[in-house]
Amino acid sequence: MLRASCRWLSLAICFTAVSSFQHAPSLVLRSTRSPALSRRGSVSSARMALGADLGKLFGGIGQANRIGSFRQEASPVQAKVSGMREGDKLGILFLNLGGPEKLDEVEDFLFNLFNDEDIIRLPNALKPLQGFIARGIASRRAPGSREAYESIGGGSPIVKLTEEQGDNLEKELKKIGIDAKVYIGMRYWYPFTEEATDQILSDGVNRLVIIPLYPQYSISTTGSSIRLLDQIIRQDPKQWDPRRVDHTVVPDWYDHPGYLATQAKLILKELDEFKRTPKDVKVMFSAHGVPESYVEAGDPYKGQIERCAELIMEEVNKGRKEEDRYDYTLCFQSRVGPVKWLEPYTDDVLKQLGEEGLKNLVVVPLSFVSEHVETLEEIDQEYREVAEEAGITNFKRVPALNSDPLFIQALVDITVGALNRPSLRVSETLDLYQKSNDMPGYPWEFGVTRAAEQWNGRLAMLGIAALAVAQVYKSGHCPTIDGPAIAGKEPFCAAFSADGWEWLFAAVQSLYN
Repeated sequence: MLRASCRWLSLAICFTAVSSFQHAPSLVLRSTRSPALSRRGSVSSARMALGADLGKLFGGIGQANRIGSFRQEASPVQAKVSGMREGDKLGILFLNLGGPEKLDEVEDFLFNLFNDEDIIRLPNALKPLQGFIARGIASRRAPGSREAYESIGGGSPIVKLTEEQGDNLEKELKKIGIDAKVYIGMRYWYPFTEEATDQILSDGVNRLVIIPLYPQYSISTTGSSIRLLDQIIRQDPKQWDPRRVDHTVVPDWYDHPGYLATQAKLILKELDEFKRTPKDVKVMFSAHGVPESYVEAGDPYKGQIERCAELIMEEVNKGRKEEDRYDYTLCFQSRVGPVKWLEPYTDDVLKQLGEEGLKNLVVVPLSFVSEHVETLEEIDQEYREVAEEAGITNFKRVPALNSDPLFIQALVDITVGALNRPSLRVSETLDLYQKSNDMPGYPWEFGVTRAAEQWNGRLAMLGIAALAVAQVYKSGHCPTIDGPAIAGKEPFCAAFSADGWEWLFAAVQSLYN
């Protein structure tokens, strides 16, 4: 009777423990799964669902109810950093694209850009030619790019503006008792990411918050920089041991309340003259495009961009009646090459709006947090000209966030939030965002696709190995053949025989005699 009671008691304890575990937020990232992942569906939608489930843990979706606290003029965020220890040396690494500051740097900058396998994706057979192809593309595009940079003053302002953002963030953190140093790591030009990481180690930083200055995650932007960081860490694992440098990544922050509030504030300023006539104007979000193949492979960028525009307009239209809400559209710019990119294209949308008779347009550079060639030249000059030719007479452009005080406070909040949450490592970020073969719906199909070729090759090798084993098992030895052979034996069969291994051992031994 006592044994039976104990058995029932132990079962009850186990059931309670399992129930509690099932209802508790998982802190083991590799085993965290969204309910949406159990259903077959698009990779990108599954990633969005995963992001939603990780929101509470890593500060993603679900923070919009805090926007109100950022609406008014910026005030210091009250920081309570539970993750900081006395004596910690805090570093913040800004990741960004970079840009040439002089005209004679343009071609080398373009080479670095197109030499990135996350930007120009070649078939495996052509990958050894990546540098040669990148140099050819850079050489052809350099004259036009030089003209673009010359039209905005002779170089990109992105480094200067990013440094100003870092300086302002350091000052605001100091106001709330946090001493930190911001490092700038550009992907394709000086100061390069490698320079920043060397300096971080040299300075003895032991707590590091990595903030890509791309609000939305894409394989070609945040992903490329994170992949580079992963390589740097793997090359020197001792120096980057988490016990020595405890680092965490903020992979995306497109739905952060402070970011949304800053965008809404800047948009409303441009819409001020249309407060009583909202139907006379349209807001057009222009985001940097990516090839459609990226999204099909699992890049969450498109879904995040769409959700971001929606959240910003909710804030812009807050308190307005349904019939008085501002309308908006979303399009994509900066496409390169013959492949299909995300649509609709910005120039096509401008022409369409002109044909519809629109006269007033407010353009928002959605995926850019600082001014550079794609805002100052592409939008302000090229697209303005397209709009005017289409009949849009009042073309207004919302400025990039730069060092707007409200945006700097958002960066403060992002930093503090990252310190207070469990660390998300660089390698874990890549696992979460860029391993589409771990997601549902990965196709088991034949044909010329990456998935199919992997499975076709595995099945073929398994079949050949089975045949070789069958030969040895049946005859007790490998048959002698004419033609290519190992020790006079059929090669694949020899790999499974003692004769083959003896021949290999003798061949290797002869190399050292």
